[in-house]
Amino acid sequence: MKLLEGPTLESESILDRLNFLQNFRTERLGQRAVQVIEDVCFGFFVLSVVIFTVIAIVYKPPDPWFQGQKAYNSHFNSVGNSTFHPDDSVLITGDDLNVSSISAPDLISLPPAINATSIDEVSVQRGCNTSAPWTCSDLGVRFAVEEMNALHFPELIFYSYRIVPGSSEGQCDVAWKYRPINITTPRMYTDYRRFFLVRYDDCRFEVKKIGKWHSGVNARPERVAGGGAGDQGNSGGLGIMDSDTAFRQGKYLYYTRGAHDCESMGQYTWGLLCALGEARYLNRTFVMDLDVCLSSGYSTSSLHKVEPGKDFRFYFDLEHLANETSILEKRSFEEQLLKWNTLTERHVVNHQIEPAELKTDIHSVLYRDFTRIRGKTTVDNLDNSWHRVCEGQVETYIQRPWNFLWKSKLLMNIVNAICNNLEWDFDVAHIIRGYKAENNKLWPNLDRDTSPESLIAKLKTMIGFRRKLYIATNEPYLHYFDRLREQFEIHMLSDYSHLWAENSEWYNETLRIAGRPVDFDEHMKMIVDTEMLYRGKKRVETFNDLTKDCKNGVGRC
Repeated sequence: MKLLEGPTLESESILDRLNFLQNFRTERLGQRAVQVIEDVCFGFFVLSVVIFTVIAIVYKPPDPWFQGQKAYNSHFNSVGNSTFHPDDSVLITGDDLNVSSISAPDLISLPPAINATSIDEVSVQRGCNTSAPWTCSDLGVRFAVEEMNALHFPELIFYSYRIVPGSSEGQCDVAWKYRPINITTPRMYTDYRRFFLVRYDDCRFEVKKIGKWHSGVNARPERVAGGGAGDQGNSGGLGIMDSDTAFRQGKYLYYTRGAHDCESMGQYTWGLLCALGEARYLNRTFVMDLDVCLSSGYSTSSLHKVEPGKDFRFYFDLEHLANETSILEKRSFEEQLLKWNTLTERHVVNHQIEPAELKTDIHSVLYRDFTRIRGKTTVDNLDNSWHRVCEGQVETYIQRPWNFLWKSKLLMNIVNAICNNLEWDFDVAHIIRGYKAENNKLWPNLDRDTSPESLIAKLKTMIGFRRKLYIATNEPYLHYFDRLREQFEIHMLSDYSHLWAENSEWYNETLRIAGRPVDFDEHMKMIVDTEMLYRGKKRVETFNDLTKDCKNGVGRC
């Protein structure tokens, strides 16, 4: 027994040692594996942070609206082309903002929309009397008109009606307020048309024919004394203060002309919104200069010279601006200032003093003088523009009031006339050519991709055969797109030149405002084309849709 026990105890001791070594090695290997995994994960995390940081520092978005103040300035100071001007085409105002950006009271003030079911047709037929002649005031007439409008203009929302007798029996002239269903602005427009109706034995009325845009002349809104027609919205000037006392007790902000004068309309708008924002922040009346200097790129003359003396009301809705904020026309202000030479004044040299420093200023008139350094170097001039007031720290407490600026109703009436002619059922192609199509170095494929043959092939699949297609373009040769007329029902702004020709509504209104004939310049055409882009059911853009070229040139996508 002792001989057997010796080897057994020794064998057990050896096995215990082997198990201990094996467990020790397993634990050490597990710990090392965990440590290696932790090191790899930490290294990957550090590398990711470094890469993300480098991208965040180096990457610059191509859209200037998402960049800083310098990008804004570069965008609005950039030089456009001389054919369409600018080729990137879209001038944004408060018309184009989403309705969510408008304050709640503005939304509440909208009247309820009208639809045909709001009138009970049974109650109309209940009092039927076919022996008596019918008039345009009959309830059945309104029901028939509303029903026809809902069927004929499904893209519109109607808000109010006014029905008066037409020029002969069986005719009624109807005026209404409306807005496009796909436009989110609360702005409403006016149309008045002639309706041709018949009455049946059951006293039911039916509309046999609808006249064209603004054909119901008897229902046309009457002109307001001292101003424009009810739907012109911006033909009158700004009135003088209600009393001399009110003028003398007022506080005013006056901007002299700066380096933005006679530059692009985009830069002018950017600076004007800054000035209006400062006036609102300081709680002062802004002195409004209605004279606008038009850039040479928008000129209709062959010499392409700048055109000073253009009227602000040709491009923007002055009445809406006056309703949104306190403004006073420059001429009225200067006349009152000469009459009552008692207002205290303070001159502030360009943008060097921030609005916050002027918040508690007690002077009646604050002059921001942007003329002190004009005539020096180009850098000095660019440094002396209106928009410089709202740069830097000022951006945090002064917001540009985009909803103050709406496009002129004189121009919007042209837009609505075109849309009504197209029955609000059309697509839009924004085709950019001009100097870009001629520059093969920066846009190597643009000329080929926007040729008539290429456009026909691409638009067939995007839009469809024989669709109504409005083309917004800067192509100077008007017949360039004639081949497309075989495949589509083509409409261009030049097809509607009668809307601003002599004796047209636009011509007569601008003649009344300016006292002389007014040219329908390139910027006005750009505004109309821009609005048509927003109203099309389908929108085809040159860059991304028609060509792979970058919008700003090779390598600048």
